[in-house]
Amino acid sequence: MLAIKDVHSRYDTAAILRGVDLVVNAGEVVGLLGRNGMGKTTLVRTIAGLSPPALARGDITFLDESIAGLPSYEIGKRGIGLVPQGRHIFGSLSVEENLTVAARAAANGDTGWTLERVYDFFPRLAERINSRGKNLSGGEQQMLAIGRALMTNPKLLLMDEPSEGLAPILLRVIREQLEMLKGADLSIFLVEQNLGLALQLCDRISILGETGTIVWQGTPSDLDADDAVKRVHLGV
Repeated sequence: MLAIKDVHSRYDTAAILRGVDLVVNAGEVVGLLGRNGMGKTTLVRTIAGLSPPALARGDITFLDESIAGLPSYEIGKRGIGLVPQGRHIFGSLSVEENLTVAARAAANGDTGWTLERVYDFFPRLAERINSRGKNLSGGEQQMLAIGRALMTNPKLLLMDEPSEGLAPILLRVIREQLEMLKGADLSIFLVEQNLGLALQLCDRISILGETGTIVWQGTPSDLDADDAVKRVHLGV
């Protein structure tokens, strides 16, 4: 579904990614781990067509078509949804306005994700339907960010640090909801700092190292059993 081939990205003169290769197959949850500052968010922004960074070299294909260099709105129209780091919801808009502002009908006449389905998936959002985004808790804002991305009816969901800043009880709720998404005919590229969450959710995991390249790939069970890799590349 998504193929990242020898991708190099930079901010002005600073090279961050130096030849990333990675694949997400249909129906998979693929995780990307790495220490802070390795370029995980840079890769997400590069895939989504956000600037900065600038794609300096390489190619990104989605459903066998190149999306490298396309503007973000074109990439979104092709079926890639984004849950950005920091949520970036619209604080002055209500929950429902946040969900509908970027809504897109499902392809091929399918019902897809609607307001009703998002509210069923996140009942807490239905309870806060008229609340402004800025008045929501961190966990509610994360639900809203995920719901907003689902309302674009994506085929692939890019998720950048969905566990960031969440209390353990809220993290458990988000984890349970993400587990449900795994069965929703959706591919997910999950960037995370939370090793436990990645081990629970992902089908495969890659680690981005300080060289700006993928330094390890394998299954969650392989990573969980490899203390040396976790210590060297993740600091755990």
